[in-house]
Amino acid sequence: MSTLHPNIATLRSIYDDLRRIERHADEDMVLHTAQRRTAGESGIVYGKKAVVERMNALILKSEQTLEMSVDIIVANDYFGAVLGSIRARCGDREIDMPFCGLWRFDDGSILEHWENAYDIEELDAFMDNETSETSNWVRQ
Repeated sequence: MSTLHPNIATLRSIYDDLRRIERHADEDMVLHTAQRRTAGESGIVYGKKAVVERMNALILKSEQTLEMSVDIIVANDYFGAVLGSIRARCGDREIDMPFCGLWRFDDGSILEHWENAYDIEELDAFMDNETSETSNWVRQ
């Protein structure tokens, strides 16, 4: 019987409930947000406290409906990658979009995370209640 790498268990736990990142984040964790191409913002969040605040804000912005459905997780002592779909509901609209999360570990602690949504502009528009009627990712 093979056992899963502990960093796989960590990532499963986080994707089951994003608030759990606080348990596993290094105090100096760095988050590279999916919005890193946004003008006027660096797209980088520094420190465990700021990362936790960002995750909580994202959950609130989705009206507490944010769900990260995982298709596959691979991880070793140093890196992890997660493929899946991000889902959320706002009113009568629902989004379902592919994502890829990349992670860097040191001795089981998360040092860095790169968020990647397939179409970040569309995801942001959905979260801001500005989705066009021609969206490939939003159902009404």
